[in-house]
Amino acid sequence: MSGTGMQGHEFDFEKYRLRRFVDQLIERDDVVIHQEPVPLTALGSIIEKTPKAVLFKQAGPERIELAAKVAASRGRLMLALDATPRDVHEKLLTRIATPKVSVEIPSNEAPVHAVQITGKDVDLTKLPFFPQHEFDGSCYISSGIDYVIDPVSGRTNVGSRRLALRNRYQAGTNVTSPSDLKRIYEGCAQRRERLPISFTIGTHPLDFLAATTRLQGDEHHMISRLRGESAPFVKSLTNDILVPADAEIVIEGYLDERGYCEPEGPYGEYMGYYGAIHMDPVFTCTAITMRRDVMHQTLQHGSAFVLDQTDAACMTQLRIEANAMRILKTIVQEPIAVSSRSLSGGSGHLRISLKQHRHGEARNAILGIFAAMPQIKHVYVFDEDIDPADDGQCDWAFGTRFQADQDIVMVTGMMGRPMDPSLNGKRTGAKAGFDCTMPFGRAQSIVQTRCAAKEFNGVARFQTVEQALEAGPRFYSHLVEAVGSSDGREVAVALDELRAKGRLGRDRDGRYHLTEGTPGETAIVGELYHDPNKGI
Repeated sequence: MSGTGMQGHEFDFEKYRLRRFVDQLIERDDVVIHQEPVPLTALGSIIEKTPKAVLFKQAGPERIELAAKVAASRGRLMLALDATPRDVHEKLLTRIATPKVSVEIPSNEAPVHAVQITGKDVDLTKLPFFPQHEFDGSCYISSGIDYVIDPVSGRTNVGSRRLALRNRYQAGTNVTSPSDLKRIYEGCAQRRERLPISFTIGTHPLDFLAATTRLQGDEHHMISRLRGESAPFVKSLTNDILVPADAEIVIEGYLDERGYCEPEGPYGEYMGYYGAIHMDPVFTCTAITMRRDVMHQTLQHGSAFVLDQTDAACMTQLRIEANAMRILKTIVQEPIAVSSRSLSGGSGHLRISLKQHRHGEARNAILGIFAAMPQIKHVYVFDEDIDPADDGQCDWAFGTRFQADQDIVMVTGMMGRPMDPSLNGKRTGAKAGFDCTMPFGRAQSIVQTRCAAKEFNGVARFQTVEQALEAGPRFYSHLVEAVGSSDGREVAVALDELRAKGRLGRDRDGRYHLTEGTPGETAIVGELYHDPNKGI
């Protein structure tokens, strides 16, 4: 399906639709498909227990198609960005930084306007709101991307919010956390004005990344930036808000003028705990539009025991990593890699590896990240030989390169995440950095070198051990390799013969040298790390 925008743009309306992306995941064997009818009450448990994306062909009594967890893994997000592990951060940052303009198309060309439900025919109870967590306050649609126009500035704001079913025309939503939408709505409530709002349901993962990325000016252009090309938008039927024309569903309406008037929640939040019940505005639906072959969507959100398989945590993780690498390049000379931990909600813990070029770089990195990224609570810094995404390597370095009384950087009174339950309702909290790097300048010493088996190439470069040592000091295994030995014992004997002649020495790292000394003794070249004769 294609169409032409008002400025003559040609659009492929299938390229960035949810159904196309689900088909790509199916080709990669990354979707579990349920052909059988599944009741709405069974969806949450099935989704939570399935590591892959999920497609229900007959969900609920309406027997609708519903996709879940399409953005809930790093691999799925790399597919969405057409990226590899090496270039995923750069691709994301490049798209965010490259201006693209969305283009309005007429309603009769917009696939999402193929089916139009307005007035008294509106019925939210026909949509797949379903129970998602045990103690939630209602049944939910969690995959909404919201679009509003700020009546003061005239700019479009884009975000991502849930809807909690109340009746066929109304739903609750969450506008309590600090956000541009909260600021805009509070202004409307003070003026006793309704705030028109449209939600898209069923979108490509790139649209979710765009919805959670801030842009100066009209944020609907961020959809185009993340896609890397102009996106087709269409004006909503019952308000003046532009929304993606290739979405699966649009729910139009308004947040009413009464302000924070009705309790909403609890709801399982992105940090793995329930957000408390709180007063929120009421959304009233004025229209529902959708594609003829509509595919519904849900996110897995806030499932504490599989937090790394939630859409929000995986998207947050990728965005945090990209921003952290951008910031680090302005702070330290050679950042190597970053890893944000999805099990902390995607932004609580950040691991960094860097190559040190001067004293203090690790601490500069820690404090720079805290200053620039308020959502980060803990930062771990490792040397370049540690992969920050590898739990085993990081645990090893944490256990062997970290001293608590020397290597903790503690700061207090800093902004945190409002959803962090450990803040106990406070606005500021403490943060800690962990310098897990080796002492600067000692990385090449033997006591700071990682040990592993030697692989021998069996190619002789010297005829004798003495000749090899004449070319320079060598470790034992390097001598074995240098003379092409497949045994090694004769090398030990040859070294002892040099010792007997008073010609063998060793340095503090254990390398063998040719030197002049006492026959029968190994000479010490330089000083040892621990010299019992000096009491150290």
